[in-house]
Amino acid sequence: MFSFTSFIITFRESLEAALIVGIILAYLKHTKATKYNNIVYLGMGAGITVAVILAYVFENYLGGFTGRTEELFEGFIMLTAALLVSFMIFWMKQQKELASKIKQQVDVHVEKNHPWGLFMLTWLSVGREGIETVLFLNAAEFAGGSSPFWSGILGVVVAIILGYIIFTTTKKIPLKHFFNATSMLLIFFAAGLIAHGVHELQEAALIPFIIEELWNINPAVITEGVYPMMHENGTIGSFLKALLGYNGNPSLIEFTSYLMYLIAAGYVFLRPIKTGSKTQ
Repeated sequence: MFSFTSFIITFRESLEAALIVGIILAYLKHTKATKYNNIVYLGMGAGITVAVILAYVFENYLGGFTGRTEELFEGFIMLTAALLVSFMIFWMKQQKELASKIKQQVDVHVEKNHPWGLFMLTWLSVGREGIETVLFLNAAEFAGGSSPFWSGILGVVVAIILGYIIFTTTKKIPLKHFFNATSMLLIFFAAGLIAHGVHELQEAALIPFIIEELWNINPAVITEGVYPMMHENGTIGSFLKALLGYNGNPSLIEFTSYLMYLIAAGYVFLRPIKTGSKTQ
């Protein structure tokens, strides 16, 4: 089964990592410092290794909880992932000069002959994106979606291909529109994580329900285990639930937290960046 949520998460995060590595390698080539390429590859491999280790830990050691412990664990993971998604979106919005900043850091390390500085720059950049990916995918799975392995792999492969095209052809790709569109999707995704995280903490009796069901528009289940398409566990409903935070029967606090985050995050994201200059 294909998971659009898994694909978008891995595609977006992998493309960010590919762009950073591509900028570093392209600048090393431009400055005739390609002798440091192997250090960059080593840092990239180390970053990927960190992500793989974290994924292994999540899969084998951070699951299997039951009862209240499971609800608390999943609730806090989803809230943490929502905060990271938000930080990543708003950080990327501010990075209009990201390429020049990376080039400046590369210049410093090359001029001072600090290869391990280049290693750390690449390792931290790739590792951060990898860690975020693992956390986001697990949070999406906790929220009731699915994170099929091959959907995630496809996202990585497409990101690598696009990154290669960007740095090996003269054709300009409108990445700004891509990042704006995926950022809006991720804002809805983060809002859903917050609502689902709140739900888990309500189940764990850490947050009160007040009104347990503000409404219930889930279609009736006629056959046990077989859900109508628009039910939140159905084919379309589960897709909307994982990607946009759709909930057919939210509690008052779930809906309020979803709506408040959506309004606040949407306002901050759509607000123009002020670039005022000082007057003499």
